[in-house]
Amino acid sequence: MKHPDNKYSLVADIGGTNTRVALADGRQIVAGTIRRYSNTDYPGLETVLRRYITDEDDVNPIAACVAVAGPVRDGRATMTNLDWTMDKDTLKRATNAETVAILNDLQAQGHALGHIDPSNIRTIIDGPDGADNAAMMVVGVGTGFNAAPVFDTKNGRLVAPSESGHANLPIRDARELRLCEFVSNAHGFPAVEDVLSGRGLERVYAFLGEEEGTPRESAAQNIMAACADGSDSRAIEAARVFTRILGTVCGNLSLIQLPFGGVYLVGGVARAFAPYLTQFGFADAFRDKGRFAGFMGNFKVSVIEDDYAALTGSAAHLVALNQQK
Repeated sequence: MKHPDNKYSLVADIGGTNTRVALADGRQIVAGTIRRYSNTDYPGLETVLRRYITDEDDVNPIAACVAVAGPVRDGRATMTNLDWTMDKDTLKRATNAETVAILNDLQAQGHALGHIDPSNIRTIIDGPDGADNAAMMVVGVGTGFNAAPVFDTKNGRLVAPSESGHANLPIRDARELRLCEFVSNAHGFPAVEDVLSGRGLERVYAFLGEEEGTPRESAAQNIMAACADGSDSRAIEAARVFTRILGTVCGNLSLIQLPFGGVYLVGGVARAFAPYLTQFGFADAFRDKGRFAGFMGNFKVSVIEDDYAALTGSAAHLVALNQQK
């Protein structure tokens, strides 16, 4: 179907494995326009966007915003788990859009808050509603890990960039110390992302095998399937270890950012874990802060189960940019 010129925005969510692209009318994703592309099939994002424009009958978007899984600085993005780079000039050339923006994928998720259907938000820890303009926080758990604070200011929403997945993994007991030593073999440094990600779950599973003297590997999707059917006790224990470390890290980040407006877990791994967080002890680990345990009750924690939230956030960001002109 031919789209009218200069009506829609083009938005894209570039993950470590796939890129999803869609058209947006204001903050609303246009039905039927979401397409998914495998990153391994393309040399770079510009080629993906050109392919999408062709697939959508040579659509001519008025604006474009891409959310990338990697750091963004001075309008230039570098992918963390993919050898791609993107800057605003390249984005303009690829889309011919008048207004362009590049966000970190967690920033896009932060811009989506408040624009997601409540039916796609699962409460994990209930808590008080924050005051108007209270800080929020998004925590992304998927191919990698990251977290970002979200501030609503008189000049618009600010989602501060972050690379918190590459901070040190916290250690609370002797087993977690051994886990840190085990995962540090990958990069010589035990980062949060080395455990709290899809590949991290696989490392936890492998670590437990080493601990028990019967090492074997399993893919993240198989570990989660075994949790669902109860067929592998090691998979269940791996998920429990993962959940408690996730609770500890989210609690630490909450004390740093004070997100009285809520903590929102996003990403494919977060969605996969959503049914298990309560039974595997997320809340206990989140609140386990000694004399500040009671204070942790100020923070409501939810999982966003909308797979396209980053697209909505990118569209919302473009609307805000247009309002500021």
